Amino acid sequence: MSEKAIHMEVHRDDEASKLGMWLFIFTELLLFGGLFLVYSVFRARYPANFHEGSLELSVTIGTINTIALLVSSMTIAMALTAIQKNDRKLSMQLIAVTLLMATVFLFNKYIEWSAKFEHGLYPGSPLMPHLDRGDLMFFSLYFFMTGLHALHILVGMALLIICFFKIKSGTLHYQKYVNLENGALYWHLVDLIWIFLFPLLYLIT
Repeated sequence: MSEKAIHMEVHRDDEASKLGMWLFIFTELLLFGGLFLVYSVFRARYPANFHEGSLELSVTIGTINTIALLVSSMTIAMALTAIQKNDRKLSMQLIAVTLLMATVFLFNKYIEWSAKFEHGLYPGSPLMPHLDRGDLMFFSLYFFMTGLHALHILVGMALLIICFFKIKSGTLHYQKYVNLENGALYWHLVDLIWIFLFPLLYLIT
């Protein structure tokens, strides 16, 4: 097979990979869009309970996490630009910063969840059956949506760690960087979802 044919085949594979990632992102947006709709419906039905529930959340922690994710979204975009310019070292450093911001996010989320567990405000706790239905719906949706988002963060971190070591080994470089491109797209999705979750859960009281 000629070098031109190999290049065309690789190009087709890259395009298919990116298309697959965009389709996956679309399905994820539908999933979270449905959850946002469910949250809005129950909020309209139990406004007082959802107001009281939102006051139990830390706006400070939510704000710090928002800043952390915005910074991480910037650094992963810069990491992609760096690898396109054949600066492997800088790309790896920026991926490391992205992973650090993700760790900060998860640590803060652990602190916030721990406080809810201490007060028995978590699904399956002995206290939950005794709460009003509106309170029950708020904390159930809070844990489900933020837990699902945290799971996406972990998946995104795994993808970026793989990219980090591929860059280190030289298998991901300025001529072949679709894996990092897809990882960055996925990470921007994680950031976008939180941009909607933060005001919905923390700010709209």
